Amino acid sequence: MPNYLYTARTAQGEVRTATIDASSRDDAAAQLKRLRLTVVKLDEVTKRKTSGKVTMRDIVIFTRQFSTMINSGLPLVQALDILATQSENPVLQEVTRQVVFDVESGHTVADALAKHPNAFTDLYVNMVAAGEAGGILDTILLRLATFMEKNDALVRKVKGAMIYPAVILSVAFGAVVILLVVVIPTFQTMFESAGVALPLPTRIVIVMSEFLQRFWWVVIAVVAAFVVSLQRYYKTPDGHLVIDRILINAPVLGDMLRKSAVSRFTRTLGTLISSGVSILDGLEITAKTAGNRVVSDAIMESRASIAGGDTIAAPLAKSQVFPPMVISMISVGEQTGGLDEMLGKIADFYDEEVDAAVSGLLSLLEPVMVVFLGVVVGGMVVAMYLPIFDMINMVQ
Repeated sequence: MPNYLYTARTAQGEVRTATIDASSRDDAAAQLKRLRLTVVKLDEVTKRKTSGKVTMRDIVIFTRQFSTMINSGLPLVQALDILATQSENPVLQEVTRQVVFDVESGHTVADALAKHPNAFTDLYVNMVAAGEAGGILDTILLRLATFMEKNDALVRKVKGAMIYPAVILSVAFGAVVILLVVVIPTFQTMFESAGVALPLPTRIVIVMSEFLQRFWWVVIAVVAAFVVSLQRYYKTPDGHLVIDRILINAPVLGDMLRKSAVSRFTRTLGTLISSGVSILDGLEITAKTAGNRVVSDAIMESRASIAGGDTIAAPLAKSQVFPPMVISMISVGEQTGGLDEMLGKIADFYDEEVDAAVSGLLSLLEPVMVVFLGVVVGGMVVAMYLPIFDMINMVQ
């Protein structure tokens, strides 16, 4: 369906610019007339895919500014118009213009946002819907921005912990390839001309070098096949569950992932409940954003428990993912009616625990990576120098 860019004037004399989908120019003009807009300009535009994406930072800024404008008394449409104009992200600009049109057409803000899942998550849409229903949209938007900032900080901490070992492994891999392809063949030629008997470690390294030079394509194919197979397996329900269970039960790394999952779960659910979202909807949304299948399954079991008239705490305890302290605090929150506040306290505590887990992981990885580099790279270098020591002894 063609897309039209229009400039129109409202009954109050305000000028608005946005886009509209219509089957024809006349249809677009008729739609605008039904909205009581006087068309000033109407041009067909070529629909194109805007490059780039909407980042978490873009949404946080959008949300904080939206909250401020609503709190200041600006009408919804006018606030969204301003946001569409001043956003630095062209994708978010286009999304906001479409939201403006939908709101002008009679949709709620939540329904308009729900049409753009790549920019606004289920959690975001449900909280906005709760804010609209309760007449506290500005408060909900401010709470949303705070939640997203804390959640983004948590994700960056976990990702940051993975950067160091990834860099070290990449350097080690590069060093090994250079040694096998460039350095060792030079030594091999020298040893052959000298006619010395080669020790076993040297022969092993030379065989590895010859294999890599002749069959490098086999190595690449095997690695690529392994990566693709692992990705496809992870996309299956059973594979997703198996790999996530291995990760969350892994030494050191699993502890960090477990604590980050607890923090994300408690903060997300606490934010939803305090914003007026029902506990059943909150658990369903939280399960989708858990980031780990084991945690997600435990949350959905809790949802089924709640739907059956039981508590949240019992199914979470059965999953053996959540620590006893978390289960006890959730149970107390349910009994006292202060579940959202209790979940917030748990999230704050586990944010600090994630910091400690990340520091512990890095402090452990540093010596392990040094030893790994020493054994792999140093071992290959020593293996190539062993025949040289034998040659020196022969000369003496």
